[in-house]
Amino acid sequence: MRYRKERDVLGTVKVPADAYYGSETERALENFQISGIAVSKDLIRAYATIKRSAALANLGAGKLDEKRAHAIVKACDQVIAGKFDDQFSMDVFQAGAGTSTNMNVNEVVANAAIVMLGGRKGDYRIVHPNDHVNMSQSTNDTYPSVMDISAYLALHKKLLPALRFLQRELERKSREFSHIVKIGRTHLQDAVPMTLGEEFHGYAGVVWRSISLLEESGKVLLELPLGGTALGTGMNAGPKYERLVIKHLNAYTGCSFRSARNKFMAQSTRGEILSISGSLKQTAVSLNKIASDFRLLASGPRAGFAELLLPEIQPGSSIMPGKVNPSIAEMLGMACFQVMGNDTAITEAANAGQLELNVFMPVMAFDLLFSIDILSSAVNAFTKRCVVGVKANTDRIQGMLDENLSLATALSPYIGYAKAAKVARIAYHKGKTVKEICLELRIMDRKKLDEILDSSRLV
Repeated sequence: MRYRKERDVLGTVKVPADAYYGSETERALENFQISGIAVSKDLIRAYATIKRSAALANLGAGKLDEKRAHAIVKACDQVIAGKFDDQFSMDVFQAGAGTSTNMNVNEVVANAAIVMLGGRKGDYRIVHPNDHVNMSQSTNDTYPSVMDISAYLALHKKLLPALRFLQRELERKSREFSHIVKIGRTHLQDAVPMTLGEEFHGYAGVVWRSISLLEESGKVLLELPLGGTALGTGMNAGPKYERLVIKHLNAYTGCSFRSARNKFMAQSTRGEILSISGSLKQTAVSLNKIASDFRLLASGPRAGFAELLLPEIQPGSSIMPGKVNPSIAEMLGMACFQVMGNDTAITEAANAGQLELNVFMPVMAFDLLFSIDILSSAVNAFTKRCVVGVKANTDRIQGMLDENLSLATALSPYIGYAKAAKVARIAYHKGKTVKEICLELRIMDRKKLDEILDSSRLV
């Protein structure tokens, strides 16, 4: 392999000759061979979006010349398009605050701009990673901003559409199953009748509530500390930069980002990340409840509830022929558990911030974007491969409904709670229906019983 030599504050570094990154990235690649998991490409693209906006802001403020500014913008566009994805292999677990990631982006953008202007990679007299690409910026104001931007975009482009799709399909199934009366259950015991459609309407409501929660909590991601530079004071940024960088950022993304009212708070704490992560955890808990219910209601096919017939997507056992498992619902549950674990890591990282900076942002950013990604994909798979094709086992549902002891609840207004409870207990011990015991005890005539115990009337 051929190399070029670059110098930084610590000395000379050998960098692969064809690499668009530079010395600081090379040092980080050598120092942080930890997990083999690279920084999210969503975060890198959001970082390039900031660099793009910063170049235009610095141009507008008269700090950056037009030739360099336009070359940086074009280089950022290439990064956003994925042209240099192989240049961003920095490990998630790296130096605190994300300085290595910021410099990785600065160096790739600088060298892409240099090549565009006819220079050779590493000739930073043409475009410098710090002096030009990082102008008016610090890792300390750009990294928290890039966390917020990438999370906001991922939330609105991936997770919320996936959840809306799931809600629509659950509501569609609710209408499809609206005529199917079944046993309700509380404490895992038989309860009064309901329709299967009502049960699915409840699931759709759970998803709707999660959507509302995420939409509301996601609004805190719109406040960015851009322009605060190292501590929040705005040192080296200049008076026009803050307004211009937000203007260009919004023009490019189509969002409504705004400057944080208190940059010292925005840079030293990561409360908004904690908030959105908490909403993701709550969403995961709700989704796991639905997945768990699907597994219970589909349990069987002979020895369980067997009220739902889930699409058969793959064999379920390596030893038991013909066995089919609720694989997609199981997958959703596992994704939800991971989101809950990620929230714990984010909470601990947020809790570890000290003085003017939280240095544990890289792991927070990774866990947050990972949660959004896996939840989005898991929800889409669950909707497409499970909810869309789920069917009601009407014979099984009707058979259990006919034997439902909780139908005695409907008798309470006519014969009182105590007597209705006695009927239910006798029916249970004799293995008969509530109606049969009422007729045996001559509590009322068949016509009246048929009217009172008509399950379709009860729902």
